[in-house]
Amino acid sequence: MIRRVEPRDVDAVVGLVHELALYEKAPEQCHLTAEQLHTALFDESAALFGHVAEVDGQVVGIALWFLNFSTWDGVHGIYLEDLYVTPDQRGNGLGKQLLEALAQECVAKGYTRLQWWVLNWNEPSIGFYKSLGAVPMDEWTTMRVADEALVRLGSAR
Repeated sequence: MIRRVEPRDVDAVVGLVHELALYEKAPEQCHLTAEQLHTALFDESAALFGHVAEVDGQVVGIALWFLNFSTWDGVHGIYLEDLYVTPDQRGNGLGKQLLEALAQECVAKGYTRLQWWVLNWNEPSIGFYKSLGAVPMDEWTTMRVADEALVRLGSAR
């Protein structure tokens, strides 16, 4: 069953985010806590949303997302931050169902895009996404300012 994330799911979702970081070969970079996630999802100014895949009462998949905005289209879209299904549940259609739920959000609200990043080495996921009609945005380069560079940039005057 696919449904919106609820406060009772927070610990399970945090665990799956840490599993995803391990799968993506960067567990040392994942510092998410249950308190942080609860605030991000359920605070009165929450800007993060989520869906879970539940099997036999257990959360076995997640889709965490937030709104972006296309200045060219003049409307919002969904940016999928994390999509993860536990290895023992892959191949059962849960990843597709999670993406379908986000696509349904887009269609219902008039959003024009659903987008996300995928690591270049993650060929199984890339193939899966392409089978759903996703296309790579190869002409774009992702840029990031973080850590000390972010502090320097934010302190410049």
